[in-house]
Amino acid sequence: MASEHDQRQRDDQPLLDPTAIRGLVAELGLRPTKQRGQNFVTDANTVRRIVGLAEVTPDDVVVEVGPGLGSLTLGLLHRARRVIAIEIDPLLAGALPATVARLAPARAEALTVITADALRVDELPEPPTKVVANLPYNVSVPVLLHLLATFDSWQHGLVMVQAEVADRLVAGPGSKTYGIPSLKLAWYASSRRVGSVAPSVFWPVPNVDSGLVALARRPPVETTANRAAVFAVIDTAFAQRRKMLRSALAGLVGSSAAASVVLEDAGIDPQVRGEQLEIADFARIAEALARVDRSGDSAGH
Repeated sequence: MASEHDQRQRDDQPLLDPTAIRGLVAELGLRPTKQRGQNFVTDANTVRRIVGLAEVTPDDVVVEVGPGLGSLTLGLLHRARRVIAIEIDPLLAGALPATVARLAPARAEALTVITADALRVDELPEPPTKVVANLPYNVSVPVLLHLLATFDSWQHGLVMVQAEVADRLVAGPGSKTYGIPSLKLAWYASSRRVGSVAPSVFWPVPNVDSGLVALARRPPVETTANRAAVFAVIDTAFAQRRKMLRSALAGLVGSSAAASVVLEDAGIDPQVRGEQLEIADFARIAEALARVDRSGDSAGH
């Protein structure tokens, strides 16, 4: 556990500013790509705000996805015991340790860089306790769900995503933005919007605002259905968003009449739409579908 004096020293350590960012970009000959969602934070106060909202402590092992030039990485290293940074771009991954060694030499050994696609990482050198990241816009939801599914040791997190995605992640039943991301995240965790971030703090400047979403893992839904089965029902229910569930799920059981029977068995009104249901409701539908499958198997023998 770090002393208060050690913590103050860490908090006083330098972070990247626009001048330092420009220097790194020139040094690396970097050309950010939209394909990899590369927008780098240039404002130190935004970094401090994110680290503060994430409540990073000296006991935390933090996973950061898409560290880029190291803006947030430095802020996290000033607080966390260890930062595991996953970076898909070999150029950026190779430069990050040197940046940390120059600006935070006392914390250089606390950084581990993994050069990989975060969606393919299924092993880490140490179980993480938090995820704090400026997630690439184009893969933010898949990456977040992968980290939740693959590493169950982390209980809290804070992610910066496109504002529209933030709204979808935290939406509740009945809202216009409620849908697949909201429900799949709800399988693992509760979420809340804790702030907004203006485009001006990034380079290159994106044409959208960003949102900060805080996550807290919660006990899994009590169900006999597995996650894949529940997620399959969710995907089917929202494939044609405005349809009543009995019509949306007809393809799973052969007809809307058969779907109505399944829904009634699950205690769900066949005329409701998917955006009106919670994650536990979809779990009950998956259970009812499994009962249909089992009875069909029994009849076939």
